[in-house]
Amino acid sequence: MIKMNNELNNPIAEQQPHITVVGGGMLGLTLAYQLSKQNVKVSILEGAANLGGLTESIKIGDLHWDKYYHVTMLSDADLRALLAELDLEHEINWKVTKTHFYTGKGMYPLNNAFDYLKLPVLGLIDKVRLGLTIIYASRLEQGSELEKLTAKQWLTKLSGSKAYQNVWRPLLRAKLGNNYKKVSAAFIWAVIRRFYAARRGGLKTEMFGYVPGGYERIINKLVEKLSANGAQIITSAAVLSVTQNQTNGLKVKTHSHEYDFDQVIMTCPSQHVATICPQLTEAEKAQHNSLVYQGIICPSIMLKKSVGGAYLTYITDDKVPFTAVIEMSSLVEFADAEHPHLVYLPKYVPADDPLFDMTDKQIEEQFVSAFLSMYPFLTRDDVLAVKVSRSRQVVALSTLHYSQNLPAIHTSINGLHILNSAQIKNASLSVQETVKLANEGAQTFLQSINESGPA
Repeated sequence: MIKMNNELNNPIAEQQPHITVVGGGMLGLTLAYQLSKQNVKVSILEGAANLGGLTESIKIGDLHWDKYYHVTMLSDADLRALLAELDLEHEINWKVTKTHFYTGKGMYPLNNAFDYLKLPVLGLIDKVRLGLTIIYASRLEQGSELEKLTAKQWLTKLSGSKAYQNVWRPLLRAKLGNNYKKVSAAFIWAVIRRFYAARRGGLKTEMFGYVPGGYERIINKLVEKLSANGAQIITSAAVLSVTQNQTNGLKVKTHSHEYDFDQVIMTCPSQHVATICPQLTEAEKAQHNSLVYQGIICPSIMLKKSVGGAYLTYITDDKVPFTAVIEMSSLVEFADAEHPHLVYLPKYVPADDPLFDMTDKQIEEQFVSAFLSMYPFLTRDDVLAVKVSRSRQVVALSTLHYSQNLPAIHTSINGLHILNSAQIKNASLSVQETVKLANEGAQTFLQSINESGPA
């Protein structure tokens, strides 16, 4: 992963505003890139040693790949357009993927209408209602009205209580952990629409893709473009505070430096914003702190053999400590690895879940033991390496009336703006939605810059 340790050039140029983007994940990098294309003087401050955030790469055994699992879908228009600008879109490897369903009593394929009809947890009428729910949701254009209902209320009404308990509830739990009880119907509507759009020919097969080299390669390409456009990037620069300075600009303080900027765009989670920006009004801070975030615990496992070739295995057995099995090597060809079999075991949990207080070794033992019990043909000797990744604040939950309660992009402090993943409304968090938000945010800021004129 590229590390940037440049020092910013101060003072600020007189004829153009100097904007800093706080956060060097895909949102911050894409936002900065779009601004830099319009000759805006832009800098990026990233607290970690490496860029990428949730798309950062790690090493597991002799594999080097993304810390968390990511795929590109055929319908990811904004992401694919960005990859085209980076000269990577034509390299995407597209594959038909498989899906399994684990009930605790058995593993069942779920890849076509025939598999769907054989699913043992539902009767025929329940299956028909479930199928009609998916078709209806996939054709529903707007999800704002669904913010008035919980996911449980909406799905039970459409699919019935049995389908909710045996299919929808486990799927919600797989994506949200125990926070599934708080989410609005708009969330599951958005998930259905995205996954349905990835299928060819209705409910037949899914097409997922990836860029060879993973997100490390994508981020490195973004950095090249940013550098060519004159942007500056500093890593290992955690921002401690953002306050107004004496010239009506903004002072950004890190552990080792203080910088002055005309405008600052925060892309970090909302609770961090409320802490880092002390001059926000109490009402603004309360709004940021009211958002319910969830995190992820995700061991990555390198194995000697495949676990069956399904990219995604949904888990309905509550005794399993993780909420899905992602066999990344069913999609990605790790040609350079001696044992190219990579599996992720994600568990989505509230940001304050006690699991975050466990050591990596404790999590590894608990998760790997349950994983091996799911696949009796595997032994502990088949596990070559384990790497535990964790993040407390991955995404703000789409709770009831979510859009009405969101903090504004522009704040009460002149020049201070907030653009983070919480502003992804009526959609599930993905790199596609992150890039789309960055594109829309860039247009908003460019318009503001043009209206205000030179600094």
